[in-house]
Amino acid sequence: MNDVPATGASLNRRGVLLGTSALVAVAALADSLLNATDVFAQAAEDPGQSFAAGHVQKLAEDLSSRAFAKPPHEVPEPFNALTAEQYRDIRFRHESAIWRGENLDFELQLLAMGWLYDVPVEIWIVDGDKARALKANSANFSIGPSIEKAPDTAPFGFSGFRLSGALNRAGVLDEFVSFQGASYFKSMGRGQQFGLAARALAVNTARPGGEEFPFFRGFWIEKPAPGQPHIVIHALLDSESLSGAYRFTVRPGSATTIDVEAALFPRKPLSHVGLAPLTSMYLHGPQQRRFGRDYRPAVHNSEGLAVINGQGERLWRPLANPKMLQTSAFVDKNLKGFGLCQRSRDFAHFDDLEARYERRPTLWIEPIGSWGDGYVELIEIPVAEEIHDNIVAYWKPANVIEPGKRFNYAYRMSWGEDVPAVWAGSWVGKTQVGAARSPDTLQFVVDFVGPAARDARELPVADLVASSGATSKLSVQRNPDVQGIRVKFELNTAGTELIELRLGLKLGDQLISENWLYRWTPA
Repeated sequence: MNDVPATGASLNRRGVLLGTSALVAVAALADSLLNATDVFAQAAEDPGQSFAAGHVQKLAEDLSSRAFAKPPHEVPEPFNALTAEQYRDIRFRHESAIWRGENLDFELQLLAMGWLYDVPVEIWIVDGDKARALKANSANFSIGPSIEKAPDTAPFGFSGFRLSGALNRAGVLDEFVSFQGASYFKSMGRGQQFGLAARALAVNTARPGGEEFPFFRGFWIEKPAPGQPHIVIHALLDSESLSGAYRFTVRPGSATTIDVEAALFPRKPLSHVGLAPLTSMYLHGPQQRRFGRDYRPAVHNSEGLAVINGQGERLWRPLANPKMLQTSAFVDKNLKGFGLCQRSRDFAHFDDLEARYERRPTLWIEPIGSWGDGYVELIEIPVAEEIHDNIVAYWKPANVIEPGKRFNYAYRMSWGEDVPAVWAGSWVGKTQVGAARSPDTLQFVVDFVGPAARDARELPVADLVASSGATSKLSVQRNPDVQGIRVKFELNTAGTELIELRLGLKLGDQLISENWLYRWTPA
């Protein structure tokens, strides 16, 4: 048997990879931690299991034909009641990283169970056409003094993993992607830090009866070849309503891209399912000032939803932290892309030395193939603290996904500075909203930047539409500080509870900007 080396030593000696002598422990791990189906148990009994392209899809299909059984939540004391600070005191030892010392462009570190992460996952390393399971071992983790009376056998399983690669500097491996918790994962581009997150799938989000959270039961991570610039991860998804197989091809870079290929196998009709769901945080900013005592001008991982619809129209919807939960639907056919964006890249916009929100990535979703009819749904949830994610966006297919039928789809994710779609038009650089002099009246200031705004020989016309209320004092002027165009107007909201605004720049009959959309509700 070939062990996966790490710093020149076999992982048998380190106790991470399962060897031939651990067959009984493998089966026990699969049964006790994952409440495994027969297919899992059979896989675990073979330390050199064959692995082919359709392996995880077959597992997902088999799983969907059986009744759903959630893995048991049995984490011994004191790991079943850790605080966030205590959980951070559990660290995977860098010297135990998978592939360390093999002169590859990637290293893998495992994440322990505990705190919020009480559902174990199987993690397999694929080398060629063979897959071998990893086993949690206390020798590979350091447990800090905040966790008293930790058993010698801790930790008791994996909750996920993180990957490091040559992201920022040659010869230095930096963390760039992490999978942990249900089906959540995060990534970032060069010079950035983690911010918003993605999920594999959203089911019944913000719907009566409560949301269902599919989770990853297992991962199969392909060992990269020397010099290979990408890494491939297979994952098995499961929940009450469905099972699924995912393949992630991850390429770290100035913008880290993740190509996703998914196959869903529903157990029951999926009437409200969200493809490529994104989760972020918006607390406050110049487009909505709800927390006047915060010294920081803005606090958010993302500031707007961007959409390129099937007609090529570009939309920009500034995010809000509303008083009541609200949803917005952007109906479309053959969507070209959508994403949650962080356009502000100036430290002074946030003035936060710890959070460094100006370094948070934009995440853009580009469908591969047609996604047909449906809509992008945006959900905004009221929060009072920045520790809570309150923004969700995803694509909702128009048709119900029926059981007994395999549902395939694919898309590319780009985690970077901005939307990776070259355009000669103009886009919204900043939205500011404040009180006007008249009662019940707000003043809006919207700056457009980009080639069309910068190079316009004549001032464009502002095309402004309001669903209710009354707009006035509309003006258009050049803004030399941003080499763009500034639009100002006032909105009287008296007697209204909801106003939808739409604004774009036109030269003649031609729209030269994305359409700015804004939903006003009482703050």
